[in-house]
Amino acid sequence: MEWIEGLNKSINYIEEHLTENIDYEQLGKIACCSVYHFQRMFAYMANVPLSEYIRRRRMSLAAVDLQNGDNKIIDVALKYGYHSPTAFNRAFQSIHGVAPSRLKESGATVKSYPPISFKIIIKGVDELNYRIEKKDPFRIVGTAQSLYREIEKNFEIVPQMWNKAAMDGTIPKLASMANGCPGGILGVSICNDLEEWRYFIAAASTKEIDDTLEEYTVPSFTWAIFSGEGQCPQAIQELEKRIVTEWLPTSGYEYDNGPDIEVYLNPDPQNARFEVWIPVIKK
Repeated sequence: MEWIEGLNKSINYIEEHLTENIDYEQLGKIACCSVYHFQRMFAYMANVPLSEYIRRRRMSLAAVDLQNGDNKIIDVALKYGYHSPTAFNRAFQSIHGVAPSRLKESGATVKSYPPISFKIIIKGVDELNYRIEKKDPFRIVGTAQSLYREIEKNFEIVPQMWNKAAMDGTIPKLASMANGCPGGILGVSICNDLEEWRYFIAAASTKEIDDTLEEYTVPSFTWAIFSGEGQCPQAIQELEKRIVTEWLPTSGYEYDNGPDIEVYLNPDPQNARFEVWIPVIKK
């Protein structure tokens, strides 16, 4: 319940700062998790990325401001953080389907997006298979790329990395080097509050590497490990959503400040077997 309360307090923070710069780091602190895990939890719980939710709320209030009184468009744009009228017009029209200059015309229709709130809904129809394990530090080797701290900006980066790794022989190379736990090919999101955000396509390995690969030591954590199968990436994304929306709120655990790991146990994306490792700590 504390976890849900933290999410709702974060919504209150957003509402209080819609005309200011919204500090994602502060949102994570309010919800007692890293800014990365907050953004992931929010997107899964709200079915909309955090940045898009904030944009919708701002444009909802901007429409009210323009409908009421004699507010100038440029003043409303500045109020909600748009220093370019063109950018404000584009954002407003993408939400409402009408330019702000036409809002006072008779019959102009706009959309309203009220503040959201979170609550626990008990489902439990389908089982979730998981185990809790404490692991010592382990070394991974692979290819890595820097990530943005707004996770929606990474939605193109990560798929491009996998496509490149499949085309240039990196994945079979890593498969031949894998000799540790977890086995298989790993997708590792290193997005904690202490270091640069990066994504690894990797394998757990103790073998020597050449200059095309780099290494990283995953610290010791307690892991909640979930298993699944199906067509990827849809099946693994659905599992991750269920972890956040069904398991985590009532599990007695919360996110620890460590990486998320996707473990691909076989190479067939049409009939994949996989695990999702999330670092957890007892509440």
